[in-house]
Amino acid sequence: MQYILFDLDGTLIDHFTTIHKSVAYAQRELGLPESDYATVRATVGGSVPITLTKLCGEANVPAAEPLFRKHFAEIIFDDVFTLPGAEWLLQALKARGDKLGVFTNKYAGDTRDVLAHLGLDQWLDVIIGTGEPECPYRKPDPLFTAYALEQMDCASEEAIMVGDSPYDLAAAEAGCLTCHLVATGSHSAEQLSEYIVSEHVHKDLYELGQKVFGLEPEACTA
Repeated sequence: MQYILFDLDGTLIDHFTTIHKSVAYAQRELGLPESDYATVRATVGGSVPITLTKLCGEANVPAAEPLFRKHFAEIIFDDVFTLPGAEWLLQALKARGDKLGVFTNKYAGDTRDVLAHLGLDQWLDVIIGTGEPECPYRKPDPLFTAYALEQMDCASEEAIMVGDSPYDLAAAEAGCLTCHLVATGSHSAEQLSEYIVSEHVHKDLYELGQKVFGLEPEACTA
């Protein structure tokens, strides 16, 4: 059995349009210049407060975050979709007996709702998000990684982290986990290779499944 933790946004799902619309709504309400889609996408991964700090300015975060959350809740399912290979990979890993979890800086309630909406929760043993009393942490806080390992009931040397950003790598390193990154989110393969050896960077989940987990390539269809 392997213990595998997946990031969510940019790794298993694409929620960037919803996030962009919610950021733009907050900016409009506050009379701030609106960020374009590419700029917002490049900032996702750290947390909502970090994203809003970069896009709205630190002084505006206390006002921007409630506006973001309000609009996000209203359109949470409108533009979200599963990334190619996510269902195939989760189903194949689960079928062979691996223990799977989602480990994300997304709010825990939103995470559960989106995973259920997309039907991905059926293959997950553990869902770990932020914003709950028992888990006030965010990546790359070592306490958050330790909490994730506790929920997975495994040691760090048994776990693999799969993500799409330097935040995911930092979270893995904080707990001494092996990490693999996919270029399906906020960073390109070239950008990710600046942070980790290229052998641990993969163009998508299909390539990851074949090269890291030894899954049959003929099962990979776009």
